[in-house]
Amino acid sequence: MHRLSYHTNLQPSPLPATPENDAVLLRSYVMERKTYLFFKRLFDIFFSILFAVFILSWLIPLVGLAILFDSKGPIFFRQKRVGKNGRSFHCLKFRTMKLNEEADEKQAEENDDRITRVGRFLRKTNVDEFPQFLNVFLGQMSIIGPRPHMITDCVRFSFVIPAYDFRTLVRPGITGLAQVKGYHGQTVDYESIFIRYHWDSEYIRNASFFLDLKILFLTMLECVVNVIYLSWLFIRRS
Repeated sequence: MHRLSYHTNLQPSPLPATPENDAVLLRSYVMERKTYLFFKRLFDIFFSILFAVFILSWLIPLVGLAILFDSKGPIFFRQKRVGKNGRSFHCLKFRTMKLNEEADEKQAEENDDRITRVGRFLRKTNVDEFPQFLNVFLGQMSIIGPRPHMITDCVRFSFVIPAYDFRTLVRPGITGLAQVKGYHGQTVDYESIFIRYHWDSEYIRNASFFLDLKILFLTMLECVVNVIYLSWLFIRRS
C-alpha cells in the first residue's frame, strides 16, 4: 500500500500501512493547522445555521413540492458516502432521480433517463446539494473540501490511484477546488479521476482561510450564473 507524502507532487511514497503511521500522519496534519481547523469548524457551524434558517426553511418545502409533483418517491435522497478518515455517513441531497436499484452503484450520466425533469434543473444549478448544509452542521462534512464519493467509487478509484485515501484526511465538502476548476459530474476515465485527485490533494496541502473564501466565492458565482442562464433559456423558449 502507498501513502502520499505531503511534500511531493502526486507521487505516492511507500509507507507501511499501520495504525501507528496513520495516527502520525493525522496528528502531524492537525498540529500544523490547529488554529485554521478550529476556526474553519466554527465558520461551518455558523454558516450552516444561517443557511438553514434563511434558505432551507423555505427552499425545502418549495423544492419538495416540485419533486413530489414531478415523480413518485421521497423528497430527499440519502446515500452512504466516505467521509473523514474513511468513516461512512449518510449524505443528504434533494432527490433528482426516479427510484432505481442502481442509485448507490452507478454514477449519473449526462443524458441519464433516471433523472427527472425537476432533477435536471436541480443538478444544473447545484441546488440538489443544498441539504448537505445539514451534514455540515452535524460535523460530517465541511462547506469546503474534497467531494465525498460513494463507497463503490472510492474502492474503484483506489485501484487506479493507490494513494487515493489521502483525500479523506479532511472532512469532505459541499464544494471544493476540483469543482471550481471545472471537474465535477461523471468520472469516465483515468484522466478524470487523476485530475480530480490532483486538485483535491492540492487543496489539502494548501488549505487556508483565503483559499476557502476564494472557493466559496467562485462556487456562489457559478450558481448565480447557472440560475440566470437557465432562467433566460426558459423565458426564451416560452
